[in-house]
Amino acid sequence: QVRLVESGGTSVQAGGSLTLSCAVSGASWDYCMGWFRRAPGKEREGVATIYFAAGNTYYADSAKGRFTISRDYAENTLSLQMNNLKPEDTAMYYCAAAPAQSVPYGFCGNYLDLNQHPAQNAWGEGTQVTVSS
Repeated sequence: QVRLVESGGTSVQAGGSLTLSCAVSGASWDYCMGWFRRAPGKEREGVATIYFAAGNTYYADSAKGRFTISRDYAENTLSLQMNNLKPEDTAMYYCAAAPAQSVPYGFCGNYLDLNQHPAQNAWGEGTQVTVSS
């Protein structure tokens, strides 16, 4: 069973930086993993995804140029480095994982789209990020 535990969320000023971490257990390297967020009053959306085995990364337009997703084999963790944070980045951030073969075409870029998430999808409990202006 896949277990995901997020950490690192806090309150920061606009323009600041923050790194979120997700401790991963029970997943193989042949997984799509990613960061998603739900802002107040909005639906959950994809932020960034990665193919854990090879490190291929994919980003939502809102994250391109500011956020970096990465993984650490030794620590079995997933990270999201966020720079130049904006008030609109305020949200609960979630880590998720699914077998790559269960994502359409095995393409982890598709994993950004929640409509393409498979049934065997695992979620963490989330970590809150608040960006003040």
